[in-house]
Amino acid sequence: MVPVRGNRVTLLKSGAEYFPAVEAAIDAARAEVRFETYIYVDDEVGVRIAAALKRAAARGVHVSVMLDAFGSRTLPAPFIADLEASGVRVRLFRPAPSWITLRRSRLRRLHRKIVLVDGRVAFVGGLNIISDRTENKGEFRLDYAVQVEGPLVARIHPVVHRLAWMVETISRRRRAPGFRPPRVEVPPAGDSVAAFVHRDNVRHRHEIEAMYLAGIRGARREIVIACAYFMPGWRVRRALMGAADRGVRVVLLLQGFTDHAVFQQASRVLYEALLERGIEIFEYNAGELHAKVGVVDERWATVGSSNLDPFSLVLAREANVVVFDEVVAKRLRESLEEEIRSHSVAVRRMLWRRRGLAARLAGWLSYAYARLAMGIAGIRYR
Repeated sequence: MVPVRGNRVTLLKSGAEYFPAVEAAIDAARAEVRFETYIYVDDEVGVRIAAALKRAAARGVHVSVMLDAFGSRTLPAPFIADLEASGVRVRLFRPAPSWITLRRSRLRRLHRKIVLVDGRVAFVGGLNIISDRTENKGEFRLDYAVQVEGPLVARIHPVVHRLAWMVETISRRRRAPGFRPPRVEVPPAGDSVAAFVHRDNVRHRHEIEAMYLAGIRGARREIVIACAYFMPGWRVRRALMGAADRGVRVVLLLQGFTDHAVFQQASRVLYEALLERGIEIFEYNAGELHAKVGVVDERWATVGSSNLDPFSLVLAREANVVVFDEVVAKRLRESLEEEIRSHSVAVRRMLWRRRGLAARLAGWLSYAYARLAMGIAGIRYR
């Protein structure tokens, strides 16, 4: 993780701020749009973003879209065909004929969400291309992203470019031209120091976990983490408990309403040990929590696609931005604290210890199932 000076980093909360900013950037594109996402749905948001991509292609902009073949498996073929007929290049990451088995290679998904425009502005976060509206009381999905302008964009550009080259090479079954990305010179745009941290299965397998560990171990006053899917390995759990032991306030905002009930039950098995060490746990109940963010001491913040779970930390391609900027960090912390106050329920240590036998059994069975599935898939996770 190499921090870069001279950036302007704008925090974007949920789709109400994210989708208009992405659409405006695409409409302002002059040369190139590179787009990566795990899930793309043909709802009102998907149609709106597709229209912006097609408008850019019609202006002669090179538009490339990378979709994860599993995450976007419900996207209709005619929708993709319409994009391609309009001049948008669409590629699928790791298409596979069957999803029945738990082979590790099939679980290596493109989970990151990046939009790169003209090598001058980048969006990195947790938002897929899907409406914020959830099935829970008509409320909205809570998520975050950042808009980055400045020299850090030059660090993001080759990562996106090389993945496109790799997928193109595999799909053609021969070496595609253009392995070396064109050099991008991006002038300073602000005063933020920031770093781009990504995870792949070659040279950068542990960078996101290492980034979190460094932030947690360096905390002096407070750690606030919001995580949609929370099942960290022992190293992260030990770091969180160690921070609490040395007097740091540690706050976890986790899912109350979930789309993966078994995983949530497995995750809750970890609560008791964390609560016993004084870590505060809140469950978000106003809608679906999809955020993957953290703040340390109101001076360090990370926003991205990586959960603290084996899928993100061991298998998937992920991307986070780390910002060393008090303004950004304070804004994110204030937003999280407001969500905790207004839309979350505290998990109380004594009440949690008194939960019934059925709840305990459901948790342990779910945890055993999750560990068994990881073992079958050959995932080594500590």
